[in-house]
Amino acid sequence: MSARPCSPCAVTALSLAAALLHLNPAWGQDAAPAAAVGETPAPRPATSAELQPARPAATPASRERLDRVEVQGGPSDSTLRRSATAAKIVIGREEIERFGDSSVADVLKRLPGVTIGGRPGRGGEIRMRGMGGGYTQILVNGERMPPSFSLDQLPPEQIERIEVLRAPTAEFGARAVAGTINIVLREALLKRLNDLRLSLGSERGLLQPQLSWTRNDKLGEAGHAYNLSLMAGEQRRRDDVDTRIGTSDIRGGAQSVLHKSGQSEELRRNLNAHGRLQLKLDGGAQLTLMPFLVQHRSRTDSEIQQNPAQSYARASTEGLSEFSMLRLGSLYNQRLSEDSRLELRAGLGSARLDSDSLRREFAGAAGDGLPLRSQQDVLNNRDRSLNLAGKLSQQLGQIGGVEHSLVSGLELESNQRRQQRNSLQNGEPRPELSEFGDDFDASTLRLAAYVQDEWSPSKQWSAYAGLRWEGIRTRSSANNYAVSNSSQVLTPLLHAVWKPEEKSRDQVRMSLTRSYRAPNTQDLIARPSINNQYPSGANTANEPDRAGNPSLRPETALGLDLALERYLSKGGVLSAGVFVRRIDDLMRNVTRLETVSWSGEQRWVSRPQNLGKALSSGVELEAKFRLDEFFDEALPISLRSNLSLFRSRVDEIPGPNNRLDQQPRYTANLGADYRLRSLPLQLGASLNFTPDNLLQQSLLQQSRSDRKRVFDAFALWNIDRDWALRLSASNLAPQDYGSGTIINTGEQLITTDNYGRTFTTWQLRLEVKL
Repeated sequence: MSARPCSPCAVTALSLAAALLHLNPAWGQDAAPAAAVGETPAPRPATSAELQPARPAATPASRERLDRVEVQGGPSDSTLRRSATAAKIVIGREEIERFGDSSVADVLKRLPGVTIGGRPGRGGEIRMRGMGGGYTQILVNGERMPPSFSLDQLPPEQIERIEVLRAPTAEFGARAVAGTINIVLREALLKRLNDLRLSLGSERGLLQPQLSWTRNDKLGEAGHAYNLSLMAGEQRRRDDVDTRIGTSDIRGGAQSVLHKSGQSEELRRNLNAHGRLQLKLDGGAQLTLMPFLVQHRSRTDSEIQQNPAQSYARASTEGLSEFSMLRLGSLYNQRLSEDSRLELRAGLGSARLDSDSLRREFAGAAGDGLPLRSQQDVLNNRDRSLNLAGKLSQQLGQIGGVEHSLVSGLELESNQRRQQRNSLQNGEPRPELSEFGDDFDASTLRLAAYVQDEWSPSKQWSAYAGLRWEGIRTRSSANNYAVSNSSQVLTPLLHAVWKPEEKSRDQVRMSLTRSYRAPNTQDLIARPSINNQYPSGANTANEPDRAGNPSLRPETALGLDLALERYLSKGGVLSAGVFVRRIDDLMRNVTRLETVSWSGEQRWVSRPQNLGKALSSGVELEAKFRLDEFFDEALPISLRSNLSLFRSRVDEIPGPNNRLDQQPRYTANLGADYRLRSLPLQLGASLNFTPDNLLQQSLLQQSRSDRKRVFDAFALWNIDRDWALRLSASNLAPQDYGSGTIINTGEQLITTDNYGRTFTTWQLRLEVKL
């Protein structure tokens, strides 16, 4: 579908950012104007040892009071972004809760360069700079979550802030080719907080109730503090299924069309609990305990009709899934001297996923027809994790007339998974999979060591140099095979910030980094997953089996980032940046016809392969400001706009459209909100736009996706100091969304088109301060 009707949205964001970036031709020559209340004018670039927003780390008492933004008048989100040597965007509580979003993905989609896969309102993979599939590192409290965990299971009410790092750092790891998104859960504050929120949402007439409660308070007279956050909710969804598969014989000219239609329903129930207990110990030390519990249960039912009736006419599927996760993190913080500080971390985690899916195929339409085939898949995953880390921060004093801040650290992470899987066809085990076994064990051991130094060569320059070594060993074993894969990467990292004058609000950022992308454990496991549509005999290229590749190598990337920023007097920011990533050993799923051990005939199999080199680059523009910063008589309307343009090329795949997987050509956001002067009412709206996309995935296959236009709005009525009512609407003016693939095997041309409706989600939320 063409993106032309909504192109003015992108043009608006571009013209807005470009005009404001050139508003003052004497950039960097003016002294900083008076700072707004609560903002520190032109702060010197802070070191990692001084500013710790990226980690939910507790620090000694004096530093703890400095870092608490909302309570103690510490640095604002804009100041934290401005002061960091490595490029960082900090999203605080006010922005997280502005639209009353029900998922983290809805919050992230408005950030510069962030895109969400799938249909609007249905979540999907989170990508920075259009790069997903492991290019974007997702952390919660600075740690990776188990593979079965989804950010959809984490409600925004439990998030303190979101940090977006556009380039890797030694402390947070180099598995961040596109960048890092670190989600920091609620922290224990010194100010008492007791919030209750009751929500009722509706989509397609299905109700979605939710309750959340957050409590912050002191504990005793010794300076202890705690936080407790609870959330319980239920979500019902109904989706239409509409798939058309066209097959053309290239030589003979014969054509056929297969149409699948029906409906699926899902019921989700979630329970989340997170806590943080901060204990002040003797000698200025501090111990923090952070329990985190997630329970998720879902049931899905679908009914699909197939026309013409080939192997079956109707298929029904029933699925039940239960996921639970319990993690306990701990942090010990001790100041060793005036110039050094020690931080020790330890964490234990356990997760389990149990799913049971039953598919039944019939010869006739609903209500009649003989049963033809049934397939049941029962899956039980058990994950165990252990992580240990130590970090030493030191102020080295004057070296060559310059103060240096040195941080060094060691990390150990161990993950173990045991998977039990039982696949039955017509109630009997599948003999073709006997050589692989139903169960397997997998373990991953990661070791890392890093050192980083931050210093200011002059009042106009700040610099960062880091070096990180990381090694990963993955082992898996099953019935009669064992696989081992080891890799190690040494990544140098350089960041710098330059200001035209010491007190200038303008600055230029530069980063030169090396990063990498490691294979997922599942990508290394050779056990195949046989396609349900063609369980035996030959299959088709659009319905392949899936299997891993034990010989897969990690990708490495050389990155360059440049950005020009201006920080406005009332907390706004204007930014224009470019980035380049040169990728080696690119990993991508490739579908080929193979002779396989689980079938007497050749079958199409999709496996991850290393394809060689790729290049990705882009331009990122952002403008956040209030209108009255530029026009004295204007209303104090807060405007937010960003536009990101992407280009990429995979060398081993012929063009055109040989870009990185699922990377769009651009993405744009435009939003505004206004607090009325005459009424206790705040109004806001935002528009998110991603154009249609056509991608050459391999020599045989193309994929496409329709444009996405998502319009959100909210209204917040402050009844009094302690009561507020928020009405939110997500995906106003919904559009149908389609995606598909085109496969040319040389003998057949197979096109698959999937269409689905999208819907507006309404939510009414009562917010009470108890």
